[in-house]
Amino acid sequence: MKFLDKVKVYVRSGDGGAGAVSFRREKFIEFGGPDGGDGGRGGDVFIEAVQGLNTLIDYRYQQHFRAKTGMHGMGRNRTGGKGADVTLKVPVGTQVFAEDEETLLCDLTEVGQVFRIAEGGNGGFGNWQFKSSINRAPYRANPGLEGEELTIWLQLKLIADAGVVGLPNAGKSTFLASCTAARPKIADYPFTTLHPNLGVATVDGQEFVIADIPGLIEGAHEGVGIGDRFLGHVERTRVLLHLVSAVEEDVAGAYETVRRELELYDEELAAKPEVVALSQIDTVDDETRRDKLDELAAVAGRKPFALSAVSRNGLNDVLRALKREISDLGDEVAEDQAAEDRRRFGAQLNDEDWRA
Repeated sequence: MKFLDKVKVYVRSGDGGAGAVSFRREKFIEFGGPDGGDGGRGGDVFIEAVQGLNTLIDYRYQQHFRAKTGMHGMGRNRTGGKGADVTLKVPVGTQVFAEDEETLLCDLTEVGQVFRIAEGGNGGFGNWQFKSSINRAPYRANPGLEGEELTIWLQLKLIADAGVVGLPNAGKSTFLASCTAARPKIADYPFTTLHPNLGVATVDGQEFVIADIPGLIEGAHEGVGIGDRFLGHVERTRVLLHLVSAVEEDVAGAYETVRRELELYDEELAAKPEVVALSQIDTVDDETRRDKLDELAAVAGRKPFALSAVSRNGLNDVLRALKREISDLGDEVAEDQAAEDRRRFGAQLNDEDWRA
């Protein structure tokens, strides 16, 4: 299935139904009067995050969505039915932007989240609404209000626990294929990966999700190459795995190039916890490997892992380091939430004591 992470969509909610002009005239009924019912409300347009989707490919072939018009009012004070709603189902992690591509309308980060994008128009009043002491037989009814129409952008940012970054041919796809059931395309030329891939890794009985994005090159933040388009997919990750290939002549320069692009793209992304590994160590001899590990440690400011995804040498050590970082961040989030609950509930208790 083709990957699509950004699409333009036109939506329109339904118009309200018109009110009716009707009068009650029955044999043996002395007093009649207006009995035209109100029009029904137009259908709304919703966006819902659902399970089982990981791309916006469905919206490549259909970009126009219109909710139904409300039914018109009828005699005997019968109100028209509401128009049918339209629900756009999208993957978790989808952001909805206005037509300017800057105004964020909603961010769907959990399964089941629903947001109303366009509200249906109200139904018009029937003529019974205009009856008064001086106008006993109004021949007036309102048309329904028009629905809303707007153009929106859907942008998908994958939600994963760990994101793999690095230069092209750093071994990112091979790493993902070795530790998960994902089967990304692997070849010995740059930019083999053309779209992000997701996989679920397991270590010590615990699972977490890994995202692999296309390789970054110098100038990616300005649109050079293709990596800048997919950097948004690692914005939501908790930790980054930075792979530097042992084949690189200058491993320190390769590391600094990717770090620079991350910082220029988004400082918050560059500030995420990072696990550094020298990949493809099976392609060099022991002495070269030690020298490059020392060079990488000097520029990264930490001891890098030695990794070969093909032979699985060092694979579990890297996975354990990623899981440890993810668990530590989860504990911090839990502590922050507990502190917020204590603050909020403490304020409520103080308020109740004051009322008592």
